Amino acid sequence: MKNIILIGMPGAGKSTIGVVLAKVAGAAFVDTDLLIQQQEGKLLQAIVDKIGCDNFITLESNFLAGFIPQGFSVIATGGSAVYTKIAMDNLSSIGKIVYLQLPYSEIEKRIHNITTRGLAMAKGKTLLDLYNERLPLYQKYADITIDCQNKTIENIALEILNEFKKELNVSL
Repeated sequence: MKNIILIGMPGAGKSTIGVVLAKVAGAAFVDTDLLIQQQEGKLLQAIVDKIGCDNFITLESNFLAGFIPQGFSVIATGGSAVYTKIAMDNLSSIGKIVYLQLPYSEIEKRIHNITTRGLAMAKGKTLLDLYNERLPLYQKYADITIDCQNKTIENIALEILNEFKKELNVSL
């Protein structure tokens, strides 16, 4: 059975939706940002501050390139997971990639403090710059795109499940 891999901007709801989706799909939930924090023994922001944006992307890429979950899982990735082909190739090989799409205006409302969020964002860039840079990458790697605007977490989870219904053998 293919895993469900969530990609999208910080604030799109990957972790929040992922937990609900895992419960209704009977899957484990994995947040790769949390696994990287555990591996490094530091918060994401502390890692980015210490090694820099480019080195963080390399660290994340190396982690994701070798990542294989234990059993059927819903996997929430970091927003920067899409920066490297090797990471995305591995994720594609272990599951279907679902892009949680939101317009920039909604992302901006949800992200309150970009300096503590652990964003892989180069100095001098804005959240809008990051959005514009990543948007084509999310679109490129997505097997499925879910428009999350004006929907509840439960409705988004059910929409994703409907896409996977035959594969997951889940009754809705």
